[in-house]
Amino acid sequence: MKKSLLLFYVAFLGLISCSGDTDSVVIDPTMPTGSLTVQRSGNFIDQNGAGSAGTASLGVDTQGKEFLAFNAAFKTALATGTVTVFLSTSATFTPDPANGNPNLLAIGPVRMAGENFFAIPTGASTGKYTHVILWCGSVGVPFGNARLQ
Repeated sequence: MKKSLLLFYVAFLGLISCSGDTDSVVIDPTMPTGSLTVQRSGNFIDQNGAGSAGTASLGVDTQGKEFLAFNAAFKTALATGTVTVFLSTSATFTPDPANGNPNLLAIGPVRMAGENFFAIPTGASTGKYTHVILWCGSVGVPFGNARLQ
């Protein structure tokens, strides 16, 4: 009798202690929180036959964090290696490693076609950048650019 009463008590406590639990909310810092308020955007222009298309947008989420977003229609050649996204002060990718190139801001690699979000690094100011460049480092050519207006 004592054993079955003890099992009942343990089971009852287990049910009560878990009944108020809610699913934890996981915040992904690479995704905007809430809606993204677009400040500037532009359509990709294909370069070097990469098939680049879609729209790039710079915006701010509801928490004030800045993001670069590619829309669902975004595509580019991804089978050639890493395609890196840069913000640039021109449509031309001009590396200047000795000076750290103040005219380029590396944002990150594109991992897939379709909707993509890139968190802008904390402390980076995007105001001077006028273009988004898709750069394929493995072949050393641009795959496309979008003028932000």
